[in-house]
Amino acid sequence: MQFPIRQLPISEFPPLLKEIPDAPSRLFVRGELPSADYTILCVVGSRATTPYGRRMCQSLISGLSRYPVAIISGMALGIDTEAHKAALDVGLPTVAVLPSSCDDKSLYPSSNKVLAQRILARGSALLSENVAPFKAMAHSFAQRNRIMAGMSKATLIIEAGEKSGTLITARLALDYNREVLCVPHELGRESGAGANRLIREGATLVRNSDDILQALGLASSPVQTTFPTDLSESESKILEVLTESLVKDEIIDRLEFDAQEVSIALTSLLIRGLINERLGKIERV
Repeated sequence: MQFPIRQLPISEFPPLLKEIPDAPSRLFVRGELPSADYTILCVVGSRATTPYGRRMCQSLISGLSRYPVAIISGMALGIDTEAHKAALDVGLPTVAVLPSSCDDKSLYPSSNKVLAQRILARGSALLSENVAPFKAMAHSFAQRNRIMAGMSKATLIIEAGEKSGTLITARLALDYNREVLCVPHELGRESGAGANRLIREGATLVRNSDDILQALGLASSPVQTTFPTDLSESESKILEVLTESLVKDEIIDRLEFDAQEVSIALTSLLIRGLINERLGKIERV
C-alpha cells in the first residue's frame, strides 16, 4: 500500500486532543500530520451545500494561506470536501479524520478516494482511531467528530441546518472549551438555520478570514507558507514578485514573461483564490 498506515504513539497525538476527557486510546495515520508549528482549525458544514457555502469556504480558507494554519475536516461530501480542496489549493496542510479506517478498501466515503490520494500526495494525512479494515458505522461518525473538535483550537461552521450533524461537532467543541465560529446565512433559509442559531447563542460570527485569524490568535503574526506545488513557472514567479500590490504592467516589467503569458497566469491565480485584484492593483491573498 502506498502511504502505509501506522499507529501513532501517544506522544505524537495532537496536543489539544490529549486534553479532552474522552480522548481516543489509539490513532492510526496515513501520511504526515502537521507539525506543532501549525494552529489547527476544524472546518465543517452541511453535506447539501449551496453555492454561497462553497464560495465562503473557498474564500475564507484562501485568506489563511499566509498563516501557519492546518485545516481539519471529515472528508464527507459537501463542505468537508470543499474545505480539504480549498486547503490543498492554497498550500495549507489538511487532515481528513475518518469514521472508517484509513485503508483504501474501507475509506468513507468511497467517492472521495481520489481526494484522499491527493491529500496524501501533497504531504497531508488521513487519521482514524479504527483498526483496518473497518467500514464506517452509525456510532463511528460521532466518535470521528470528537477527534476533529478535540484536536482543534476552534471549529468553523460554514453551513448547517437545524438538524445537521454538524451541530454535534459544534456542541463537542463547546464541551471541550474550544471556540465555535459561524458564517451567517440569509434568514429563512434552512441551509443556514443551525449556524444562525449558534450565532444567536453566542458563537463567534465570521465575516472574513481576519475574524478567523483573530479567534486563532494569529492576527498579528503572518507567516508565508509554501505555495502549491502544482503551479506553473509563471504562476510561481508572479506570487514571488507580489510582495506588494502591483498593477499588471509592473508585474510584466519585473518578469521575463510576455504579456499574454502573464495574463493567463493571473487568470489562473485569481480562479484559485491565490491573488486578488482591487482598483487595478493585484495582491497576494
